[in-house]
Amino acid sequence: MKDGLTDRILIVFSSVMMLTAVYMIFFYAPTERVMGIVQKIFYFHLPLAFMAFLSYFVAFVSGVLYLAKKDIKWDIIGSASVEIGVVFTTLVLITGSLWARPIWNTWWTWDPRLTSSLILWLIYVAYIILRMSVEQAERRATFCAVMAIVGFIDVPIVFLSARLWRTIHPVVIKSKSIDMEPAMISVLAISMAAFLLFWITLIKIRSRVDFMELRIRTLEKIKRGGME
Repeated sequence: MKDGLTDRILIVFSSVMMLTAVYMIFFYAPTERVMGIVQKIFYFHLPLAFMAFLSYFVAFVSGVLYLAKKDIKWDIIGSASVEIGVVFTTLVLITGSLWARPIWNTWWTWDPRLTSSLILWLIYVAYIILRMSVEQAERRATFCAVMAIVGFIDVPIVFLSARLWRTIHPVVIKSKSIDMEPAMISVLAISMAAFLLFWITLIKIRSRVDFMELRIRTLEKIKRGGME
């Protein structure tokens, strides 16, 4: 009952935050002088990317903790994080393509940032496929933990790719400044907060579903053992 109430509260707050962010993006943020209205995709694209990175970081930490403690809860949290991370990475690639078409005159280019992002998506799609392929729970959890740890190597590569190599991908957030107007920074901050709250809601609900399934399977095993 308490979990259900918490979920409803999170859903309401994240919905309000998301609607606020959408309003601010389209009615408060100034239109970028060169790119025009298409630049507003940025306020979705960047938060999606950061939430995907956060998902894979949580999966990385969960993988380390599972290998150290062999506690199945870390496998569940890691799995939920990867699933949500793959969804967000997919949306990053889609919004990036929608932004690129009118600005670069192409849906896709093998730019270092785009290529490394696609590789990141493929790594964690492979994680999901691996998870569906291994039936034995402990082996599955171990293999997935290792893959989540190894796969995370690509996250800093994606983040730094536009800074390390020659690329046409813009770099807005720099080490000493943010190349945006104050109003744009405010809208970006609200959008980031909205997507973070949405991410927390998704992680909590998705993890709880897996925990409930685990309890059901455990009770079924106990019941079968009692009948025998």
